[in-house]
Amino acid sequence: MLSSIRNALAASFFKQPANAVPAQKILRAAAPAVTAARSFSTTPAQNKKGVTLLQDKDDGFGFARSNPRPAKPRSKGVTEIRGPYYTVMGKRYLSDVLETMGTHVDGLKFAGGKSRIHQGGWAEHLLTHADVGSVFDKYLKKCKDLGFDVIEVSSGFLSIPGDDWLRLVDKVHAYGLKAKPELGIQFGAGGDTAASDLEAIGTSDPGKLINMGKKFLNAGVERLMIESEGITENVKSWRTDVVSTIMKELPPEKVMFEAADPKVYNWYIREFGVDVNLFVDHSQIVQLSCLRHGIWGMADTFGKVVSFRPE
Repeated sequence: MLSSIRNALAASFFKQPANAVPAQKILRAAAPAVTAARSFSTTPAQNKKGVTLLQDKDDGFGFARSNPRPAKPRSKGVTEIRGPYYTVMGKRYLSDVLETMGTHVDGLKFAGGKSRIHQGGWAEHLLTHADVGSVFDKYLKKCKDLGFDVIEVSSGFLSIPGDDWLRLVDKVHAYGLKAKPELGIQFGAGGDTAASDLEAIGTSDPGKLINMGKKFLNAGVERLMIESEGITENVKSWRTDVVSTIMKELPPEKVMFEAADPKVYNWYIREFGVDVNLFVDHSQIVQLSCLRHGIWGMADTFGKVVSFRPE
């Protein structure tokens, strides 16, 4: 019986809206032959709202309580997923992910140097080139041609003046792309760096993050990515104080937290509700979506995640 219930809940997410864009078209649009820019990591608003089994009161499970989710494009409660990084993700694999769970995905990040062209982490490598201006222009042009719309600009492994970082953001915007700065309190995080090594390096004052975050927003940045390292990853105890400060000092809808661990995104939803913006691994879409809807959870969140959105 329990297995049947789980299957029924999973099925409620697998029903594709009638007019959703097929994943094959999204993938073809990202092929090298494309010359015009398009939104790769965001989905345009739907003219006609499709329904999932959770929403269908006549033929689905709409009779059961679940938290409603805003239609795309969402400005809050945004879920971004990580593409190829620790594992290989071919176009058929990605098609399956988007065809079954695309309703619940707002952004797709290619990161870690595992793909031919990607928008996460690569900018740091380019900044080490002698002819950085020319190289960065070529990179942005290629991203534009391939159809990417968001470029992550991080300095987790580099020491760069704040004004130079802002100039990079302006450069990205000049190409008609969206800059997404990645901010954190832990220098040198990522890859295979041991937690003990990071602890020896130490962390920066959260005030520095807040200050740069405000400058980026004033420069027209749509959303900031907050690194998990030093906050909920590779630490002996979580820096929940840093998260609270960020949510207090910066507009919540303008920040997104890395949370690629069930315990971490469970905590974020518990503490800040269904509208917090989160970045997770593509393998965690089902769990996070069910948690936002209030139909899944851990001991501290199962049956306790609610919203008040009168129709």
